[in-house]
Order: sequence, then structure tokens, then C-alpha cells
Amino acid sequence: MNQKEGKYYFLGIGGIGMSALAKYLFDLGNKVMGYDKTPSPVTSQLMNHGISVVFDESVSVIPKEYQQEDTQIVFTPAIPEDNTQLQYFIEQGNQVKKRAVVLGEVTNTTSVFAIAGTHGKTTTASFLTHLFDHLNLEFTSFLGGIMNAYQSNLVQKGNRFSIVEADEYDRSFLQLSPDFACITAMDADHLDIYGNHDNMKKAFTQFSQLVTHKTVVAQGIDLGDFTYGISEETSYGVKNIRLSDQGYHFDLVTPKETHEDIYLNAIGQHNLSNAIGALAIVDVAGFPLADALPALENFGGIHRRMEVFSFGNKTVIDDYAHHPEEIKAVLKTVAEFYPDKKNMVVFQPHLFSRTQDFMDAFAQVLDQFDEIVLMDIYPAREKPIAGVTSDVLLERLKNQNKRKINKEDFQTTIAGSEADLILVLGAGDIGIYLQELRKTA
Repeated sequence: MNQKEGKYYFLGIGGIGMSALAKYLFDLGNKVMGYDKTPSPVTSQLMNHGISVVFDESVSVIPKEYQQEDTQIVFTPAIPEDNTQLQYFIEQGNQVKKRAVVLGEVTNTTSVFAIAGTHGKTTTASFLTHLFDHLNLEFTSFLGGIMNAYQSNLVQKGNRFSIVEADEYDRSFLQLSPDFACITAMDADHLDIYGNHDNMKKAFTQFSQLVTHKTVVAQGIDLGDFTYGISEETSYGVKNIRLSDQGYHFDLVTPKETHEDIYLNAIGQHNLSNAIGALAIVDVAGFPLADALPALENFGGIHRRMEVFSFGNKTVIDDYAHHPEEIKAVLKTVAEFYPDKKNMVVFQPHLFSRTQDFMDAFAQVLDQFDEIVLMDIYPAREKPIAGVTSDVLLERLKNQNKRKINKEDFQTTIAGSEADLILVLGAGDIGIYLQELRKTA
């Protein structure tokens, strides 16, 4: 996992996966800086880490040292092809690589534990990180979210093992060399890349063929050696589930034995399933499962993954859910833990293409909340698509207790709501507005 000392310039350094890799290379002693479109909590964290970030696309803002041909360029597919800096480095002849390629390079001398899936990657990888830490293993985790216990998306405890999120977007996960893998879900997504669900499934099949040892897969997926889920009919499953205020008591069933009365400090059956997936990986890799189980009691959670806090007399749940299936999981959690609370969802759709692909599915699942508040679509890497707006989605909703708000109305909308439970969902900059809300909580 040792990279030769050098210079790296990251295009899209504020991306959560990009920032973890940037910090890793910086900590090895490399010179690292980068560009991003807008300041964010992630770019602030990078700058506090000692990494310079510029927010102007022009080449003139790049220090002369990084304009040289020996600077290695790392870019995210979210960067437009016509980005001025990207085009400059390509024309100059710099070594230009996608993040996934570099991640594959820096981890290829370690045993790689790759977590793939259209949902649940970050949570499952975070659970596995927490379990590895509890077992005092030597590992480095590159995560797609901020683990609360470490306040970072990069956890470094050694270089024997690597935990990575295997991103299906742009087929990036095919750049990895996984020893063990977990596939959490294969629902249709990124259809702007794949065209259809079958093509996406084929990419996951290709990924599974890269795994040199064992693969565990969520129930219903047929690509692995072992299955897991909220069932007794899987290789790794559960029985006797009991709710507590902040999580679940359950019995863990494995191919060899049953472990009774395990406690998970996290709400949502999708999180319970993610925890089981991480435990399955621990077991099939030959680590002592019984020693790992107590770690679930003090799992600290992940930023914007079913985070619960109070705002006045209201309960607020903050979640990254940006796909209809993820919102369904949130609804299920609400029904399980807060059945008697009047609820309001504030949802910021993510990407024009995803909103277009799942317009009806979004409408169907959002209709099930008591009150619905929409914000404008967060475009990320995309340009607008004609006829695809939050206003169109609003019209599709049958629930008449609905409205659309501007960003500046976010806090007053929540403060003025009569709902007891507020769900804030989306993968865009809605998280920034929520941070401001939490400061006043």
C-alpha cells in the first residue's frame, strides 16, 4: 500500500470517496491538492488536514509546482469532460487516472474487502470497519461517509487489509482486486450509464468474478458463496428480533452455530441487514466472529445515515436516502420505531437522470408520508433535462398535503411544522442546511 512519493492533483476532491483517497496519499508523504466546484464540509475538512483546495476552474489558480508534467491527476467521473483544468492536463500529457484506478493501485498489495451494492455500501463498510477495529486488525478503510466515531471517511489502523466501497457507477468497481466481497443490493440505478437494469446486473456479475476468495450477498442475489438477511433461510440470518429504543436484540444464525441475544445499536431493519452482511464477511474470512459481536453494542453510526436528533419538541431523522428503495427502508423504520408520530418528509431529489428514471416510484413512496415537502433537484454532475423538475414530481403526488420550498425556507419549514417526526432525505447539499439546523437544536 506504499505509493512512491510524488505530486497528486485531484479534480473533484470534495467528493466523499475522492477526499478519503486524497487524505491517504497525503498522509503517505505525497504532495496533494485539488479542485472542487464549491466549498463544503468535506473541503473544509481537507483543508484542516493540510490539503489545499481551489474552487476556480481556471488553470491560473493552480500553483506552478502542480502544473508540471510530473503531477499525477486523479479525477472523478462527476467532473465534466470539458472541465478547463482536466483538458489542460490531458493536452499537456500528464498521467490522468480515474479515482477507482488509483484506489485499485494503492490497495493491490493488501487483502481487499470490497463492499458493493446500489444501497448499503457505506453502512456495511462502516460496520466492517468497526468490527475490524474491535478485533485489533491492521487495516485501512476508504469510506463513502463520515463515521461518527472517527469523524472521518478514512480510518487507518495498518496496511495488511483494505476495506473499500466498490462503486458500481461508471463500472468503477471493475478496477479493484477483491479477496472478499459483499454485495448488498442490485436494484436498478445509474441507468444514464447502464441503459437498463440487465446491463447493470452484468457489471455486478463481472465484479463477482474478480473475487479471489469468498463473496457474501444479500438475500435474493445469486452471485455469491453465502447469503445473508433478515431471515432464518439464509447462510447468515436472524431470529427472535426484539426492538429496543435505539436498536435491536436478536439471535444470529450462521452455517455453524447460533449466537443468542446480540444487541445492535442502530435502528432500521436495513441497517440490521447491513450489520449481518459485515458479520458474515468477518466469519467467512476466518476472523473470530464471537469476539466481534460485542462491537455492535457501541457502533457510533455514520453521518447522514439514519441519524436521529431532537429539534425543540420534534424528532428529526437525517438520512442520505436518494433512491425509492432507500426511502422505502426509511418508511419501514418509521412504522417500526415511530408508529404514532405524525411525520413530515423533506426530500431533495438527486440528479435529473435518476429523478426521470424513477419519477413514478418516487411519487408512490413519498405519498406514504403524512406531509411532503420537496426541494429543487440537486444536479451534481448533470445539466438539466427538459420536463424533469421537482414541480413535475410534486404534481405526480396524490397526497394533497404537499408543497415545494426554496432552500432559504428549510429551517422555518421544519420549525413551523406540526409534525412530531421530521425526515430529511437526499444526497445533495440538503445536508449542509441540516447542519445549520442542528446548530440551533
